[in-house]
Amino acid sequence: MSEILSILNQDKRHVFNTTSDTGHHGEMIAASYLKSCGYRLVLSNFKVPIGRNSKGVAATGEIDIVALDEETLCFVEVKTRTSDLFAAPLASVTRRKQRQITRTARVYRRVFNVYDMPCRFDVVSIVLARDSEPAIELIKGFWSESSFRKKVWNGDIY
Repeated sequence: MSEILSILNQDKRHVFNTTSDTGHHGEMIAASYLKSCGYRLVLSNFKVPIGRNSKGVAATGEIDIVALDEETLCFVEVKTRTSDLFAAPLASVTRRKQRQITRTARVYRRVFNVYDMPCRFDVVSIVLARDSEPAIELIKGFWSESSFRKKVWNGDIY
């Protein structure tokens, strides 16, 4: 009986009970990877209220990792999957998610008075394959804040 239990326990190396467990494990892998790439980690899981959504409900934003890449402040979204057969992790970094992170980054810069430092939005994609090392991909500058700025109306009628 103990042999069967040890076989079952060995097979659970990359099995996580919840998506939250998977995400937390992925964030730890991403932090280690970013350090090895020369990033200096500032903080993780920065969570603040960012206003109201389109239905008037209070919205909260979260940034997985805030780090410095030389003199650039990087807001890093980490997406972890146990398989990429259905969809790649990057597929879940939608325009809506990008907008939420951008709003949260604006709050971060306002709270910590960081206005004159260049910033960038990066994504770390991690696939936790069952029998191999995790596949990690860092995409620097996945989107820019300028695509979410409100358009200014100058009064011209077309």
